[in-house]
Amino acid sequence: MSLARTPTEGGASPRQLLVLAIPAIIVGVFAALLLWSLEQLADLLGGVLWKTAPDALGVDPNGWWIVLILTLTGLAVGLGLRFMPGHGGPDSATTELIGPPLPLRVLPGLALVTIFSLAGGVSLGPENPIIAINGAIAVALLTRLLPQVPRQISLLIAGSATVGALFGTPVAAALLFTGIVAAAKGGGSLWDRLFLPIAAAGSGAITMHLLGSPSLDFDLPPYGSPQAIDLLTGSLVACGAVAISLAALVAFPVLWRGLHALRHPIIIPLVGGFLLGILGLIGGPITMFKGLAQIGDLLEDPGAYDGGQLALIAGIKLLALLVAASALFRGGRIFPATFIGVALGMLGHVLIPGLPLGLAVACGILGVVLVIGRDGWLAIFIGVAIPGDITLLPMLCVIILPAWLLVSWAPEFRIVPPAPAPVPTGISDGTAAH
Repeated sequence: MSLARTPTEGGASPRQLLVLAIPAIIVGVFAALLLWSLEQLADLLGGVLWKTAPDALGVDPNGWWIVLILTLTGLAVGLGLRFMPGHGGPDSATTELIGPPLPLRVLPGLALVTIFSLAGGVSLGPENPIIAINGAIAVALLTRLLPQVPRQISLLIAGSATVGALFGTPVAAALLFTGIVAAAKGGGSLWDRLFLPIAAAGSGAITMHLLGSPSLDFDLPPYGSPQAIDLLTGSLVACGAVAISLAALVAFPVLWRGLHALRHPIIIPLVGGFLLGILGLIGGPITMFKGLAQIGDLLEDPGAYDGGQLALIAGIKLLALLVAASALFRGGRIFPATFIGVALGMLGHVLIPGLPLGLAVACGILGVVLVIGRDGWLAIFIGVAIPGDITLLPMLCVIILPAWLLVSWAPEFRIVPPAPAPVPTGISDGTAAH
């Protein structure tokens, strides 16, 4: 079957889409199973580290044990980066959500250090590593079994499948990848080009639901009828969250360079783990891990936290995210960013009591994810998904406008490594000829 007109080029026929939907759905199921397996292994190891071991030793897991486990987690990650084939893949601080496919030999090390990070309480999510793992496997398999499918389409299908599995809905993938496929050259319907990614994302999301993955939405009071004043107060919360996140964006490369000045791949995460342990000791377990379960803890009883506590929680989590992302830990930034947004939104509700809690939380998420994820559709989606209230959608579509004006001038929340120094010409060090 010729793919002279591919979905990415916008000219695929219905027959081509139907035939390719089958491997796309299979990739979606496989991506979800791999994500579920990785998270299950991390949960098992995390149960040993944070419950079984401290119970057996009779120690408080919320005291000095936090510093010990996170420091040992840094050491374990460092050893994996030093000795595993491929050194655990590229530094997550330098990668986009979807990057070029990795060599297969890199994947075991990347999976291992990701499991260590998730289990040990590091403030990163699984999204970047699992998308990289699924993308590499999908490209390798589809290139061998369906060589007529371009590598970029294979990568797009795997990325969409994983995003659908991560967020439990294909809508997240459809929104996130709309800009990518719309920017592709060629004519044709946008939905033709989204057909295969949505098929993969849908099967991934359904698989995760069947496996019992927790839902992304939480029980918050419904927003009700939109009020004009909420546009102003909601924009204040969203723009405040943007401003705080932009300050973190400025600090990110400074901290990254400071930790990387240690130079050794074992020492960097070891020191980073110790710093995360100190932050965890100050902020408590609610400021640790990827943040999804901790969002539930925060929203279970919103009235239990005053403004000072919420500011401390958000600040500690933001620092923990910066340290984890700077210290060679492998992981994504979207889930911890969402937790930070929830905490800042709750703080906005405390400071502006007239602003409904659901809208305040959505606006806090919108501001933080907009800076850290640099995608307006994803920020709106998560802002609506966490409160689980579709009536927030029109409000967020307006509130995002001033927030985006603040973000649009800023660089991505990603480190661009310095280019290697050029080798001087005309100077021999005794090896140039070899």
